[in-house]
Amino acid sequence: MNVHVFIPCFIDQLYPTAGFNTIKVLERAGCNVIYNPDQTCCGQPAFNAGYWGEAREVCNKFLKDFENAEYVVIPSASCTGFVNNYYSKIYGNTSNQNATKDLDGKIFELSDFLVNVLKKIDLGASLQGTATYHDSCAALRECKIKDEPRILLNHVKGLNLVELKENETCCGFGGTFAVKFEGISTAMGEQKAQHVVDTKAEYLISTDLSCLMHINGVMEKQQLSINSLHLADVLASGY
Repeated sequence: MNVHVFIPCFIDQLYPTAGFNTIKVLERAGCNVIYNPDQTCCGQPAFNAGYWGEAREVCNKFLKDFENAEYVVIPSASCTGFVNNYYSKIYGNTSNQNATKDLDGKIFELSDFLVNVLKKIDLGASLQGTATYHDSCAALRECKIKDEPRILLNHVKGLNLVELKENETCCGFGGTFAVKFEGISTAMGEQKAQHVVDTKAEYLISTDLSCLMHINGVMEKQQLSINSLHLADVLASGY
């Protein structure tokens, strides 16, 4: 199976290891992974800031970059949810409306693709320790993903998964929300960090590194030694 990967700006610029591990995991699952080096952004930052015209220009490039792809896998529920749920709003009754329809059934977050398309739940990964999992808002509410990451993590040898209190509550990041409403965002992050501490876990795992960056920033300020890992980093460990 030929699978294209879209590496979000966030991962490309700040956490490239998660991008490499996404490719490693997909190859482990039997995919022929294709990376288009011309890819840039999905357009979400501009769209969320209210610059729909500028966002449309970026989205045009995304459509062109992946117009011939059978599948596009993204290690971010945030970007996946944006493409699948908001491209139709951006284009409406325009010439690119049919192109957005062509994306239906092609764009997948990593865990969703592994579990529901490839039917792979055990990648042979191993990681010793106790972990807790953070549900990002985009995964839960835009991609309808909850069980898939847990299924995969429960098949990681040596890993004990403990549920996080109020696991469906936002961590407070929310992209530009963290900038516009710093005080509220920080308070929400502190509450989430405390719930992580309460689990006594050694690892905090999520599908979205933006959430992990936010929570990890709070934990570092509090000098807490809890490792934050993207799901791909865990699934690529031990082999």
